[in-house]
Amino acid sequence: MRGDAPTLAEIAREAGVSTPTVSKVLNGRSDVAPATRARVEELLQRHGYRRRSSGPPSRLFDLVFHELESAWAMEVIRGVENVARQENLHVVLSESAGRLMPGQSWVDGVLARRPSGVVLVLSDLDATQRTQLASRDIPFVVLDPAGDPAEGVPAVGTNNWLGGLTATRHLIDLGHRRIGMIGGPSRMMCSRARLDGYRAALETAGLPVDLKLVREGDFHFESGYSAGRDLLSRPEPPTAVFAGNDLQALGLYEAARELGLRVPEDLSVVGFDDLPMARWVGPPLTTVRQPLVAMAETAARLALELGRGERPTATRVDLATTLVIRHSTAAPGNV
Repeated sequence: MRGDAPTLAEIAREAGVSTPTVSKVLNGRSDVAPATRARVEELLQRHGYRRRSSGPPSRLFDLVFHELESAWAMEVIRGVENVARQENLHVVLSESAGRLMPGQSWVDGVLARRPSGVVLVLSDLDATQRTQLASRDIPFVVLDPAGDPAEGVPAVGTNNWLGGLTATRHLIDLGHRRIGMIGGPSRMMCSRARLDGYRAALETAGLPVDLKLVREGDFHFESGYSAGRDLLSRPEPPTAVFAGNDLQALGLYEAARELGLRVPEDLSVVGFDDLPMARWVGPPLTTVRQPLVAMAETAARLALELGRGERPTATRVDLATTLVIRHSTAAPGNV
């Protein structure tokens, strides 16, 4: 094969297939045998093939969640929709059924749609999938990545470590010394960062990190409830708990209510996210605000800039968190 960019015909000849077959693979068509598709994709990747201009991309924008069942997701959708509306784009919404990496059927759909951009929420692509999108000039950005994105992968997140530090320091400043935490899944980078911030605040204040007061949740109401029942039923329960997100904080509220504890008189609670419901519950929840709408808008704009061949000032962006103090935190009744 020549030293410069290969043609479809050259890729086809090396793969032992017809040029239309290579074109079908490039366009995400399903009527190609899996073994043939894999062979063609391997050659496209090996030779660094990139699609020559074949007209503008579609007026679509792909947004894919690993899980789609909370108010958190609605804030992200709002942000992407804001940008899509300004750009006269339509949003295609997908869910990867809890997997932190979408399946091949989703990739095939994206290749067929040729969207103007893709935002992956709490998920990522493997090396082959990244190459598939790159070879078709489909830009993508990871929003709130579950793990550390591969080198060169654009990503937008928030300062989870500082958020965890600020939440815990607020409780320490109020006079709490037995502070529990209900974190998120340990496989997620944001969960680990919030836990590290919690630990750093305690250590900086000269307080021990008592692992008996730390529980791992899954960012859902039910895990906040069950972990809360467990923590609050201990012989020496915490006087305050930092919940890894607002949904877990609401689960903790319910556990406290069932055990006859009042918030904040008997238990102070801090959440994370600042979803609209944080203002509506009783008492209104003190929480760490991560600017979800702004994060989603930033990720969508970054994907579109990359698709237009622009060079953004940064492709790794972390937006600031802010502690929002409401009525779920107070000095401990018995220190």
